[in-house]
Amino acid sequence: MDAGDKLKSVSEHMVLEAAEDYTPPSAAQRAPCGFSPDELKHFARDGAAGAASATAPPKRTSLSEEKKSALGVTYAAMPGGKRIALLKTLLTSACERDCYYCPFRAGRDFRRVTFKPDEMARAFLELQRARIAEGMFLSSGIIGGGARIQDQLIATAEVLRLKLGYRGYLHLKIMPGAERAQVERAMQLADRLSINLEAPNSSRLARLAPHKVFTEELVQPLRWVEEVRRTQPARLGWNGRWPSTTTQFVVGGADETDLELLSTTESLHRQVRLSRAYFSAFHPVSDTPLENRPAENPWREFRLYQSSFLLRDYGFDLEELQFSREGNLPLEVDPKIAWARINLADAPVEVNRADRQALLRVPGIGPKTVDAVLAARRRGRLLHMNELKALGVIVKRAAPYLLVDGRQAARQLSLFD
Repeated sequence: MDAGDKLKSVSEHMVLEAAEDYTPPSAAQRAPCGFSPDELKHFARDGAAGAASATAPPKRTSLSEEKKSALGVTYAAMPGGKRIALLKTLLTSACERDCYYCPFRAGRDFRRVTFKPDEMARAFLELQRARIAEGMFLSSGIIGGGARIQDQLIATAEVLRLKLGYRGYLHLKIMPGAERAQVERAMQLADRLSINLEAPNSSRLARLAPHKVFTEELVQPLRWVEEVRRTQPARLGWNGRWPSTTTQFVVGGADETDLELLSTTESLHRQVRLSRAYFSAFHPVSDTPLENRPAENPWREFRLYQSSFLLRDYGFDLEELQFSREGNLPLEVDPKIAWARINLADAPVEVNRADRQALLRVPGIGPKTVDAVLAARRRGRLLHMNELKALGVIVKRAAPYLLVDGRQAARQLSLFD
C-alpha cells in the first residue's frame, strides 16, 4: 500500500478529531454566535449557500475538494486567523487501547496502516509541494506504549523540520504515557500541542476509556507544557515561541454534564493557559461498545462552544452561566442572551460610557467590535444605531440591552428598521 492509500485509509474517521477546523460539521457551528435554534434552522436551510461562499477557501490546486478530503485534508483556521489546508492524519491506525467510543480501538475489525517517520514526513511534503496541504496535524494510535509512539511522532517532526526544512504549521499530539523529556522536545518542534482529555474527570473517563488515567496520563502533560513556558526562555521553542495547547472532549458519551465539562475547561484555561477546548458531539461507531448509544444533539456541542468562549474571551465566570438543575445548558437560547435577559434587560448599558468589560457582555458585541466602539468614542459621541451597525454591532441582538446617548436603543431600532 502506497502512502496515498494509507492516508485515505486513515482519513475516514479523522473528522472526529477536531483540529483548528475552519468549517465545522454542523449547521449550528457554521452560524454566527447568538442565534436561537429556530433561527439556526432557518440559517441551515436558507443561508447554506451564502455561508458556503463566505467560508470557501481560495482555490489552490486543480485537485478536487473531494479528493483532498479523501486524503484527510481539511480547511483550518490558525491561531492568528489565517486559513490553511491542513492534513489531519495518524502515524498508525493500530492501537492497543480499547477506548469504547473510538473507531481505532483495539479489537475492532478493519484494516490497519502504519507509517514510518521518514515515510510520513515525505508523504506530507509531497502534498505541500503540490499545494494540496499547507500544514499538518499528526496524531497516532498507540502500539508498544505511549512513550514509544511519542518517540515516533517526534522523529517525524525532526525529519520534517531538520532534514527536509519544513517551516510551516505543525500540530503534534501528546500521547497518553508520554514522558516529560518527550513533551519538552515536542515543544521545540511544533506550533501547537494537544492531548485529548475526552472526559471532564476520572469517573467519566472510566466510562469512555477505562485504561486511560485522567490526571497522570492526560492532565499532567499539559502541566509540564505550562511549567516549561513559565521557566524556560521562549527562544528555545519553534520559531522562538512556545506552542499553544488544546484539548478535546467527547460530549454525550459518558452522561457527563455541561457544568462538569465547562468547570474543567475553565480550570485548564486558568491553570495551564489552555488555548482552546474542542467539543465533539458523540456519534456511535459500529463494532464498539457504544455502538447502540444514540448520537448527541449537535445543539449541545454548539452551546458548549459558545459558553467556553464566554469564559475565555468575554470575562464571564462559570457561576454566571445558566444551567438546569441537571447541570446542563439550555439548548433553546444563546448563553450570552440568557445572561443578558436577567442582568441587562432592566439595566441597559450606555454605549458612550460603558467600559470594555461591560460592553463585552452585551449580545451582538464581540472583542473586535468593542475595540471599534472604543475607538469611535474617542472621536466623538455615538448618537444613532446606524453608527453602531457600521462599527460591527449586530444591532438586533444588542438593542434591547443598550442605551445610545441616553435613549433606549430598542426604540431607535424600530425607526432604524
